[in-house]
Amino acid sequence: MLRKITVAGLGYVGMSNSVLLALRNDVCAFDIDQNRVDMVNRRISPIIDADVTDYLLKEKLSLHATVDAGIAFSCAEYVVVATPTNYDPETNEFDTSSIEQVIGEVLSTGNRPVIIIKSTIPVGYTEKIKNRFGYQKIIFCPEFLREGRALHDNLHPSRLIVGDRSETGRQVAEIFLESALDKDIPVLRTGSTEAEAIKLFSNTYLAMRVSYFNELDTFAMRHCLDTKSIIDGVCADPRIGMHYNNPSFGYGGYCLPKDTRQLLANYEDVPQNLIRAIVESNVTRKDFIARDIASRSPDVVGIFRLVMKSGSDNFRSSSVRGLMDRLKEKGINIVIFEPLLQDLFYDGFPVIGDLDEFKRKADVIVANRRSQELFDVAEKVYTRDIFCEN
Repeated sequence: MLRKITVAGLGYVGMSNSVLLALRNDVCAFDIDQNRVDMVNRRISPIIDADVTDYLLKEKLSLHATVDAGIAFSCAEYVVVATPTNYDPETNEFDTSSIEQVIGEVLSTGNRPVIIIKSTIPVGYTEKIKNRFGYQKIIFCPEFLREGRALHDNLHPSRLIVGDRSETGRQVAEIFLESALDKDIPVLRTGSTEAEAIKLFSNTYLAMRVSYFNELDTFAMRHCLDTKSIIDGVCADPRIGMHYNNPSFGYGGYCLPKDTRQLLANYEDVPQNLIRAIVESNVTRKDFIARDIASRSPDVVGIFRLVMKSGSDNFRSSSVRGLMDRLKEKGINIVIFEPLLQDLFYDGFPVIGDLDEFKRKADVIVANRRSQELFDVAEKVYTRDIFCEN
């Protein structure tokens, strides 16, 4: 008999989990966006993810979507919460209101399912929310997904973390493991607060590694050295490894900027130097890159793509976006080429839909990652991409 599972939220996390779980369970996907719901019911992916698109078209999935909370939550045995938790600089922590709204709607139906939080949350949040709602069957199960490869990473997980040591936690681990293609993976059941810390510390380590190689690149640029030679030599040490070492304009995307700041906020009463340095390093890198671009005295800077990397459709907290504001403050005109945008302006910046026109107008073309589309104007391109990879 198929388990009845509802997934709340149809972004990268929710959509990839909906498809994953629908391979072995009866899944209802809930979202407040009617367009996303309609797309899922027509077997069209609302996110850019090749595997999600492929599975929706070719695999036998027990999956339907709805905007009706009553239908979604009243009969579910498990509810997976994958709603967004953006970082709020005024409160100095994640905005978890969407999670609490879902939990409230679930419990208002009279149903008492196991609630599995996949959204990223502050350290200590699960215990607080259990007490607030007087409901103990709430488990945090962090995700470790890449945008554009979210379903792939669910099918081939590096590890499975479940913030519950009870039999319920074991059952939750089994649900996700049985739908994955890779079975021989580490499964770690911890306390909820430890699971929350694992998520934030994992992403902060990745941000630290990005910052490290960006600062290496800044040093090399300032001293007219060959960045690639230095990175190759450093990373030849197997303890360091040739991965996650390609310089950029700074770490960005949905997870790393907000997760590092949330972890720093959780350190309020704990001695530290490194966590704050990781957050501040990203600001310093963007300042340096903006000054370096401005030193070329361009009248018009073209921003080639707002997305952080190929295979993604996410502009949120893009490092390129931070450069745009800095260049604008220096009086430099900005134009954007982003095929995913249909409007003539984005946050007040002109959007040029024709690539040839974009190339003609821009004196300098800023690209976080190299693209064959720019090879004919290579002399205009400004990038710190050394290895031609995401």
